[in-house]
Amino acid sequence: MSSTRHILTLSCVNRPGIVAKVSAALFDGGFNILDAQQFDDIKTGDFFMRVVFNAGAPEVNVEDLRETFKAIALGFAMTWSMRPVDQRKRVVLMVSRFDHCLVDLLYRWRSGELRMDPVAIIANYPRSTYAHIDFGEIPFHHLPITKETKMEQEAQGWETIRSAKADLVILARYMQILSDGFTAKLEGRCVNIHHSFLPGFKGARPYHQAHARGVKLIGATAHFVTSDLDEGPIIEQDVERITHRDTPGDLVRKGRDIERRVLARAIANVLEDRVLLNHGKTVVFEG
Repeated sequence: MSSTRHILTLSCVNRPGIVAKVSAALFDGGFNILDAQQFDDIKTGDFFMRVVFNAGAPEVNVEDLRETFKAIALGFAMTWSMRPVDQRKRVVLMVSRFDHCLVDLLYRWRSGELRMDPVAIIANYPRSTYAHIDFGEIPFHHLPITKETKMEQEAQGWETIRSAKADLVILARYMQILSDGFTAKLEGRCVNIHHSFLPGFKGARPYHQAHARGVKLIGATAHFVTSDLDEGPIIEQDVERITHRDTPGDLVRKGRDIERRVLARAIANVLEDRVLLNHGKTVVFEG
């Protein structure tokens, strides 16, 4: 039996026979199902599935399965993908002055926790801002932005993402509002980390706003980017208790820690094809 694993994900309008067709295609093709998760959204009528499989014998050909599955997908009008588990996604990281999420993601990548290939870093601050960070061979692009240069900067950013053949863009505390045109190009493959358990405390100095209101919980939200500011489909969230003894500085420190771990969990799930879009929400097949 081959040790090479593949991931199949699919979504479509729910109809009888989907699981049977998928299972039969894998069995008939000589493949072994290692893990399978599915979800039927009764409210929307949509069906979602994630299957991890490998070949049952050396002569089994995954490209034959891919051709077989094209006909199945067409019959059910599926949105689907199939790829080897060890095929890493190419990732562009975008960052502003606050670098805690960027540093954390790079550490998790180097330690093997996040299986991705960083292919570019885009920042609206100069390289000297991050002099303490080892970027290694990752290309760094300084694209400063003003109101007058915003469209030009986004055009350069998009060209960097396109030429790097990026599968995923991560806004690792990139503190610029993306235009509708830019977000449309990145639909379904751009993840942002937001400094609150949405909705609430948007804008400048969010933790100071939270402190002034005497909050008892602070949090962070990772979500897909859409043209609606901070309203995209949510992937991951977390919170932490706050007391009256916490200062605004304490909230900032604790908030950065939440942002790091929430973004890391969200990215890990996206990299493993565990996140499927479900209209304005997501289906997350936890590992």
